[in-house]
Amino acid sequence: MIMFFVPVILILMGLTAWSLIRGIGAFLNSTKAELDGDGTRATEMQLLQNKMMFNRIKYQGLAVAAVVVLLLFTQGGR
Repeated sequence: MIMFFVPVILILMGLTAWSLIRGIGAFLNSTKAELDGDGTRATEMQLLQNKMMFNRIKYQGLAVAAVVVLLLFTQGGR
């Protein structure tokens, strides 16, 4: 069971980091776009930033849940 959860946790951690990096990149680009826009609606970069931050929270929650399940299985074997 451990051999299944460790790669899953590592993949979810990587997806969390990737979403965070893309969200920060979108944030930096959205501030540049705000200077050029009229400010009445969300720009494409702001929507991407929102999507990436939601993905980060989702992957982070799944990683935490996988760690909890892994801990439950390892504690139950004692």
